[in-house]
Amino acid sequence: MKRATQVLAAFAFLFMFCLGLSVAQEKATKDECIAKCKEAAALIKEVGVEAAMAKIQDPKGPFVWKDSYVYAGDLDGVSLAHPMAPGMVGHNMRGMKDPNGKMFVTELLEVAKDKGEGWIEYMWAKPHEEKLSHKVTYVLRVPGQNMYVAAGTYED
Repeated sequence: MKRATQVLAAFAFLFMFCLGLSVAQEKATKDECIAKCKEAAALIKEVGVEAAMAKIQDPKGPFVWKDSYVYAGDLDGVSLAHPMAPGMVGHNMRGMKDPNGKMFVTELLEVAKDKGEGWIEYMWAKPHEEKLSHKVTYVLRVPGQNMYVAAGTYED
């Protein structure tokens, strides 16, 4: 009986471990990134910038899912919310470059200002990883505000 309990416990552990791996490896889709950004923009309109930034900033909140998250900034380049890098909030990120020298924040701001929405690509680490990955990010200018929201998916 004791042996059967140990085997059952081992299988339960293995099942939970594998389930955890599959959840951790789930990739956000481009459609989800667009939907989450539109949801964040609607929240900003509904509750105001300050209350919405608190929700976006929450690493356990509704704007963090799978391997992605929504972040926000103003159109001058100041970070307003980033659930994976809270130390960036309040700092002007306009001059930030990826390891290839791409000034992706400047590009993101240009898309938000000129087109209102669109996609940019750059290198960035996945949440809870150090290795850099190719990231494709959707940016949406928040209607009626001097700000944007963005979310991306990783291609490797």
